[in-house]
Amino acid sequence: MPRVLIIEDDRAVRDGVRLALRRQGHEVAAAATGEEGLELLRSFRPDAVVLDLMLPGMTGLEVCRRIRAHDQVPIIMATARGDDTDIVVGLESGADDYVVKPVRARVLDARIRAVLRRAGMTDDPGASRVEHHGDLVIDRAGLTVTHRGQPVALGPSELRLLLTLSASAGQVFSRQQLLEAVWEHNYHGDARLVDACVKRLRAKIGEPAGSPRYVHTVRGFGYRFGPR
Repeated sequence: MPRVLIIEDDRAVRDGVRLALRRQGHEVAAAATGEEGLELLRSFRPDAVVLDLMLPGMTGLEVCRRIRAHDQVPIIMATARGDDTDIVVGLESGADDYVVKPVRARVLDARIRAVLRRAGMTDDPGASRVEHHGDLVIDRAGLTVTHRGQPVALGPSELRLLLTLSASAGQVFSRQQLLEAVWEHNYHGDARLVDACVKRLRAKIGEPAGSPRYVHTVRGFGYRFGPR
């Protein structure tokens, strides 16, 4: 049974989401503040976190940053405003996905199950090999990545993005193709998910600012992996 932690200050929303997720077969714990959520993160050990962006006191962005400082648990950010700037900042802080409130239970359940599949993913058995790309080493069987001999802690979306791009080095992927392959979204308009994840991935694998070695932008279309 997937374990989900909800961090939401609005009691009615918190109780409604908790009940809906329990009906969908999740084990749920809930917190009203960021501080309480961080405490529950250690004791409850969730498989995924649903995090309200607009928390009082410690904001959702700060909670996200603190979680990402030591944990790669999938985080789905919830925002009432749907403001593009807030969403992008949240994604760049480490969130794996987002939903806009009021949240439909089926939509949230689908996002949770998708991010859990990424967290527990297995790669193509036919591609179970270690790949060397300069300083970057990708172990597809072990689902690990190292850069200059040091382990790289990648979140589920970042790892799936890297595996998808590197599996077809040289191929150009549109943002929509990556959105469907990595996030399992089948609608248009969420290129910011892809762009924010690429930005986080580049930072973690040592991409020089403005001169990437591995993940290249193809203007007006998307991204490709490999040498220039």
